[in-house]
Amino acid sequence: MSFFNKILASVGVGAATVDTKLQHTTYTAGEMVSGIVEIKGGNIEQPIDAIYLTLYTNYIREVNDSKRNETTALKRIKLNEAFTIRANESHSIPFSFVLPTDVPVTMGKTRVWIHTELDIKAAVDPTDKDYIEIKPTPLAAQILQAIQQLGFHLHKVDCEAASGRYRQNYPFLQEFEFVPTAPMYRGRLDELEVTFLSQSDSFAEILLQIDRKARGLASFLSEALDIDESFVRLTIYAGEPIQTKIQQVINKYI
Repeated sequence: MSFFNKILASVGVGAATVDTKLQHTTYTAGEMVSGIVEIKGGNIEQPIDAIYLTLYTNYIREVNDSKRNETTALKRIKLNEAFTIRANESHSIPFSFVLPTDVPVTMGKTRVWIHTELDIKAAVDPTDKDYIEIKPTPLAAQILQAIQQLGFHLHKVDCEAASGRYRQNYPFLQEFEFVPTAPMYRGRLDELEVTFLSQSDSFAEILLQIDRKARGLASFLSEALDIDESFVRLTIYAGEPIQTKIQQVINKYI
């Protein structure tokens, strides 16, 4: 009977199971995540080589004019050393880790989740998946609010594949796309895109993509040639007049 139980457990039938219970489901980027991983033994004793927690998100990659939804790991943590879980035994392991400050916020189609995996040799690895909501850091939230107070509406938020000099720690960048609502911008700009390149508690480095509206033949030609956009790299520090600083930059390009 034990032999058949081992065969069944190797394909996931009657094997150990895992369930991750988080202290909260909503977090701010850079905040501590805490919880407990609960392992329940199956019909037989099984050696657990390790338990891994992996923080994942999704992003869009364009390939041959079609958009694909990709996933990538942001952080991976090994919780423990090898141990054995006996049949029907329960085992709980507390954990905590700090979210990266550049974890994407869960707006638009962006999702963030914690994937828990038991590493069991010669068997299907039991897993668990827990989605969490991510809010921007306080400074990032102030920057986004300042842009809206200038007369812009947040229209779209996407994580898109990145390459070249703007790529940072991950294979994507999160873009916040605003459309102008204030009269002084509505007739001069098509949109304003904001990307957070790096950030901490005290500063944020952002990329402003200022897309000017076509006015006159020269502007129409610029738009046709995709040269109607300006890219401005800007560092904003906590405590400085954020709205004024961003407004001064935008006004230089309209």
